[in-house]
Amino acid sequence: MAVSTAATTSLRSRELVAEGTMPFDFDKPGGFEFTPGQTLDITLTSPSETDAEGNTRTFSIDSAPAEPQLMITTRLRDTAFKRVLRSIALPVEVKIDGPHGSFTLHKNPAKPAVFLAGGIGITPFFSIVKHAARAHLPHQLYLFYANHRPEDTAFLTALTELVERNPNFHFIPTMTAMEKSKMAWRGERGPINRDLLTRHLPSLQGPIYYIAGPPGMVTAMRQMLTEAGADEDDIRTEEFDGY
Repeated sequence: MAVSTAATTSLRSRELVAEGTMPFDFDKPGGFEFTPGQTLDITLTSPSETDAEGNTRTFSIDSAPAEPQLMITTRLRDTAFKRVLRSIALPVEVKIDGPHGSFTLHKNPAKPAVFLAGGIGITPFFSIVKHAARAHLPHQLYLFYANHRPEDTAFLTALTELVERNPNFHFIPTMTAMEKSKMAWRGERGPINRDLLTRHLPSLQGPIYYIAGPPGMVTAMRQMLTEAGADEDDIRTEEFDGY
């Protein structure tokens, strides 16, 4: 596991990737290493406004280790930190500390990995599946990704293209509010549930499950998996609170 490092770097670019969702690209400091799935603490050094939560937030790194930049992606909620992040003149220096966390792919390729992502919970999995394709990892990877509409779905095109690059990667996006969408959709609809998993997985027992999303979604997914017979020790979670 990479050693945690504090450094100063620059935010270089930002661009909407879905409605209300924006990636931010930072220079990668020399020697900075991380394992896909880990997080990064970002501190605004001289923000024009702040709030009770302070000037530091934790984000999953959604770039892959071999990529030249560090990328994080967030929902653009109306908080002081995010207002500054999306409006400050670029480039701008920030402080980073990391990487942190152990929400990373298991080493045994005989056990499939099943990723259950809700909304912005996609970020650690985006790093993992990009790295898996580049490094030709032998793991069977199944990514179930729930959003309201295609318009809200970050990295939908990039994830679909990764299926062509990695025969071990299985991508199952699902939409829960297509009645509010203006786009066509031929894929799955409805929430991630036992029926959806059963249609796409060889077995519900045996994989290592990784759940990332809002706290309510994480709790519901864990309960669903244990009721389906998954071993509690094979379920790993990361909650994404809004801030």
